Amino acid sequence: MSAGFFLGIAIAIIFREQAAILSPLGTIFIRLLSLIATPVIFLTVALAIGQMNVRQMGRLSAKLILYYAATTAMAVCIGVSLALLFNPGNNLSLPDVVVQQPEIPGASAMLLKIVPNNLFGAFAAGDLMAILFVAIIIGIAISTMTFSPDEQTKEQGLLLERLFNAFNKLFYKILGGILLYAPIGVMAISAATFGTQGWATLKSLLVFAATFYLGLAVLWSLVYTGFLKFYGYAALRFFGDIKEAYATAFFTSSSLATLPVAISAAKKAGVSAKTANFALPLGAIFNSDGGALRMGVSLVFAANIMGLDLALIDLVTIVVVGTVLSIGTAGVPAAGLVTLSAVLSLFGLPLEIVALIAGVDALIGMGGTASNVAGDIIGAAVIDEKEVVTA
Repeated sequence: MSAGFFLGIAIAIIFREQAAILSPLGTIFIRLLSLIATPVIFLTVALAIGQMNVRQMGRLSAKLILYYAATTAMAVCIGVSLALLFNPGNNLSLPDVVVQQPEIPGASAMLLKIVPNNLFGAFAAGDLMAILFVAIIIGIAISTMTFSPDEQTKEQGLLLERLFNAFNKLFYKILGGILLYAPIGVMAISAATFGTQGWATLKSLLVFAATFYLGLAVLWSLVYTGFLKFYGYAALRFFGDIKEAYATAFFTSSSLATLPVAISAAKKAGVSAKTANFALPLGAIFNSDGGALRMGVSLVFAANIMGLDLALIDLVTIVVVGTVLSIGTAGVPAAGLVTLSAVLSLFGLPLEIVALIAGVDALIGMGGTASNVAGDIIGAAVIDEKEVVTA
């Protein structure tokens, strides 16, 4: 996608405003992302919950999930706060795109919006909050069936899990095809945007990336270091012991590919083998602090481009939805672009912004994955300290 982004810049430099003729190719990419976002998010969140033993997952698992939820929510808050401070995208606009200021619903209206009165209506309307609610309750139902002591119920739960997995793989295949087209769509949108605004676009993206990496620095120095010190670890030494893991994650941009290195690094840092082998595979699937921080920055970036002021209820919604999506879709390929597409739709913001951010996706993904892996190992250390060291 980065290649398409830079090719789009080159086309914009040569053809300037005439590069807007490529816009339809970008629109196709945006529609394809919209097509796939809802089913991918629904199936992934439902399966993530359905594969956990909700009733008997134990103290270790419960504390790990609470840690993921806490650090992910903090990451979203950091991203939103820094983006509001530095205002990336403030002097940028998208050609031929107009967004009306959405109505701000009250707390009771938001609560009613979460619980749909029609299962299929939620999907037809693309109502992300309602879809997440449905995914969570279906996931819990599948979990209780799968881990039921009754053999017939257990067999039916496993059947549903296999069915959802099959649909998940189907949509992954479709997503893989869309990502093959992504460089063309990114090229078209970047060419059209740069052709009309030039340096302003590049400057905004550089501020966006800088804000993101500053957020990672805050996340590591305050949140991660705070957890380590609270549980009795020497933070600098711990980060030194696990540097091979987050360095590998940075250059591969893959938490799953880094997993063997991460387990070895965790043991070197003093985490027991039992806890490392249990917690880190879960972290690779469920934990995405880097993605959560990026979502917070991205939504403020998008709102600034469209000149929209985010109300307090909007900021709270960003934190809640960002936390759920980042935990539920951490293992999804191109999760950042897919979830961002869905959340932009929730706030009525144009999906063309996804294509702009995709231009720096490789750079953002490297830092985000390194943070995900570091957060996974710290989470293992935190629960290991409570469950093993002090026992």
